Amino acid sequence: MAKEYFDLLEAVNAQKNFKAVIFDMDGLVFDTERVFMEQLAVAMKERGYILTRDIYKETLGTCGSKLKDLMYAEYGGDYPFEECGHIAQSRVGIIAETTGLTVKPQIKELLSMLKEKGIPCTIASSTNSAYVAKYLGHAGLSGYFSEITGGEMVKYSKPEPDIFLMACEKLKTHPHEALVLEDSENGVKAAAAAGIPVICIPDLKEPSKEVLKLAAAVVRRN
Repeated sequence: MAKEYFDLLEAVNAQKNFKAVIFDMDGLVFDTERVFMEQLAVAMKERGYILTRDIYKETLGTCGSKLKDLMYAEYGGDYPFEECGHIAQSRVGIIAETTGLTVKPQIKELLSMLKEKGIPCTIASSTNSAYVAKYLGHAGLSGYFSEITGGEMVKYSKPEPDIFLMACEKLKTHPHEALVLEDSENGVKAAAAAGIPVICIPDLKEPSKEVLKLAAAVVRRN
């Protein structure tokens, strides 16, 4: 089983021979999973649909056709998938521009440490790259990331490995020489499928024991 750490910087430093770090964004860099869940729940309620926490947890780390299939299976083919998602994302964008999004603990310290060591960092998120760039910009984190790979750039979303393999290509780094930081089950599975060591930092959903075994380390945030 993966070793458990309570300190993110310690967990990263314990990994050997990595030349680049790939960050997930939602639930990892920003506390956006909760914010998006709340805004999506409101948008859906306004249209006669009820989003529960358990249903939302099953969508973590996914996007595109996989996410659409999950929501249609739950709510039927008439569910206004595009409309609800667009409204929720727009409202999260407004929050990012005004009160700001909460940056997860130790992320800024970790990014500063990696920058000092000359280790390039990139984002690989199921969220559209335009929103990723906006969120990073408003939080003053853009300068830490050399590349952004958004969910719209790949055909198959997590748990498929496509997005992480593309991130490695952009960084000109072999998967075995990279390190992924992920919070979701689908993200950990995707990193493992790509052959990239992954540190799991659970957020809204506790990954299964089987998924945690895929991780090189597990960080428990208080």
